[in-house]
Amino acid sequence: MSKAPVSAPKPAAGTGIYDDVDHSEPTGHGNSPAAWTTVIIMLVGALIASIAFVIANTPIFIAGAVVMLAGLVVGFAMRKAGYGVGGSKLKNSGH
Repeated sequence: MSKAPVSAPKPAAGTGIYDDVDHSEPTGHGNSPAAWTTVIIMLVGALIASIAFVIANTPIFIAGAVVMLAGLVVGFAMRKAGYGVGGSKLKNSGH
């Protein structure tokens, strides 16, 4: 057998699937108080649900899932209140 490494053929320049993506405008990546609050609340809910799963406690697991859903609601409400990317309460564009 040959000891040469196997590699996939490389596409020619300009033929990639992402060549038509416009990178001239920043995407923001969700850097806003609404996004961070949503993520933190949902992580706490996931932690609660994970611990409940390990100790086999269904009511606490459901409570963790409810906390995760509450995180979505809080994030949506904060975005509507102007704390999302480009919101009226923020001075920057979120980037």
